[in-house]
Amino acid sequence: MNTIRDLDLKGKRVLVRVDFNVPMDVDKNITDDIRIQRALPTIEHIIAQEGKLILCSHMGRPKGQRNEAFSLAPVAAHLATIIGRDVRLAPDCIGAETEGMVAAMRSGDVVMLENLRFYHEETDNDADFAEKIARMADVYVNDAFAVSHRAHASVVGIPANVAEKAAGNLLQTEMNFFHKAMDVPIRPLVALVGGAKVSSKLGALTNMLDKVDCMIIGGAMANTFLKSQGMDMGASKTEDDLLDTAREFVNKAKEKGVKLYLPVDFVVADRFAADAVYKNVSSHDVPKNWMALDIGPASTIYFQEALADARTIVWNGPMGAFEMDAFARGTMALCQSVASSHALSITGGGDSNAAVKKSGESANISYMSTGGGAFLTLMEGRTLAGVDALNED
Repeated sequence: MNTIRDLDLKGKRVLVRVDFNVPMDVDKNITDDIRIQRALPTIEHIIAQEGKLILCSHMGRPKGQRNEAFSLAPVAAHLATIIGRDVRLAPDCIGAETEGMVAAMRSGDVVMLENLRFYHEETDNDADFAEKIARMADVYVNDAFAVSHRAHASVVGIPANVAEKAAGNLLQTEMNFFHKAMDVPIRPLVALVGGAKVSSKLGALTNMLDKVDCMIIGGAMANTFLKSQGMDMGASKTEDDLLDTAREFVNKAKEKGVKLYLPVDFVVADRFAADAVYKNVSSHDVPKNWMALDIGPASTIYFQEALADARTIVWNGPMGAFEMDAFARGTMALCQSVASSHALSITGGGDSNAAVKKSGESANISYMSTGGGAFLTLMEGRTLAGVDALNED
């Protein structure tokens, strides 16, 4: 896979797929610009190399219709402030006017195309749509890890029409960290997996059994595993159609010698609400009409002991409903444990990263991935469509 540092960019039109789908308040002020900040090394490199920088991204879900509520205008203005130079927003992502704006660019200029998803052809990976954008570029750069698992026009269609293509700084960094963690890890390698559904992470769990030394499972998905072992989980969320699958998974872990950690106690509540009545119980004693919403203190210590010896930690998914303070203690405690460990630590997924930010430990995590779905795709042992597209002739 080529990177932008392998290419001569001087005077060339460099189209960069970024992920600038950033959160904004009602006044269109960007409330978290981490995705923009992560793209700066690529942006600054292209400008320094005197390339003509064309940025393209999606914003929200306008459903294939032009909707000014999803315009990238606030993003262009914000980026201009950060890099200290003009960022011109094109009137569209295709069309004669946009092509004319690109044709008039000089080395070091920056143009941002309007929201790709104003056209359903973007998510449909329409060949004509991809070609219309591609003809404005001499070089294609993918720096949007978070969307690289999607076979969209800007991810796989455009690079098929551009001779020179490469990974940007962010995509390269994401792939390098994942390679270090999962392909050539310093052992013991511990996977910490949480979240709501076993079904959404079954592929990742199964693939990781062949890679990890130890696996910790928490969050609502742990309920299904415990129920498969004969425990009554009360009113807790479970996926009863996957009980046999969960049981088989536990047996496979034993066969492969992978130490599997499941919660031994919970913080349970009489309803899913911030002001619910809650208490701590053993995993064997979940009351009939109560639901498990966080791991308990004994589980926290149990999981911390597993993390203590880790040299590599891959984390995807929280241990409970951490958005509510009453059910955040388990997740926050593990954030602190991961952050204070001597292991290479990588978190992936929106909820995991949000939990780390809430804990105040972001600076102490080795790497926080920008992609949830893409990160999970790699955990499943599959390749990313966007990376494959860069490797094709």
